[in-house]
Amino acid sequence: MPSSAGPAGTPIVLVPACNRQVGEHPFHIVGKKYVDAVRLAGCLPLVVPSASPQEIDELLAIAHGVLLTGSPSNVHPSHFDEDVHNPALPLDPDRDAWTLPLIPRALRLGMPLFAICRGFQEANVALGGSLHQAVQEQAGLHDHRAPEGQPPEIAYAEQHEVHVMPGGVLEFLLGHEHFRVNSLHGQGVKTLAPGLRVEAVAPDGLVEAFSVEASRGFSLCLQWHPEWQAASNPVSMKMLRAFGQACAAFRDYRNDIREPRHDFKRDPET
Repeated sequence: MPSSAGPAGTPIVLVPACNRQVGEHPFHIVGKKYVDAVRLAGCLPLVVPSASPQEIDELLAIAHGVLLTGSPSNVHPSHFDEDVHNPALPLDPDRDAWTLPLIPRALRLGMPLFAICRGFQEANVALGGSLHQAVQEQAGLHDHRAPEGQPPEIAYAEQHEVHVMPGGVLEFLLGHEHFRVNSLHGQGVKTLAPGLRVEAVAPDGLVEAFSVEASRGFSLCLQWHPEWQAASNPVSMKMLRAFGQACAAFRDYRNDIREPRHDFKRDPET
């Protein structure tokens, strides 16, 4: 195995980039706040522009965790057997092409997974679920989109509460029955993929967090944005520290230092 980076073997976390046209040229791009969040978790971010099927396995061979970022783009609805509802909204098929197969491969390895916003939606689709392409048009559901034309400080302000489901990852990590989140999105879970456990719901019942029941490692997927000003948010920091600890445990397992702590919920150190 390739050696880990850093003098202490800092856990490496894969962070997928999005594809964006800037002027006349295509760019691979990732928000700084996601890279900062990986570092707050005590890990080393490795931004990946894209990957072929062979490269996915090579990347997973050197990584100890995956963080799926949010993005203005949506998962292409062809991946859950629907046509595009609103052609004006951005898509990123190049990202879909490698992140969707990446997710089940990482989970089969027991590699920790932390997914945010678009990443949350990617995980659901990759594992066999579907999405509402326009949550605000669904009977009984609220408009979860960010207010238009507002600066980030307002757009990423706390929008509503989530209710934490008992007995899951979030309840163990946070000890809260409910708290407010900065959830801003146009798409959302329509059908939850098989094997996923609801961790939190919005006041209208929309799924805001889930975990992978059969995962041998840490898995937590959130519709909101814990990376936003994470260092000053105790809830975000608890989740990031747990993710970082799980990545370190996976690194140790790969380095044959000790047995992996697959059931992190029962480990008092986390």
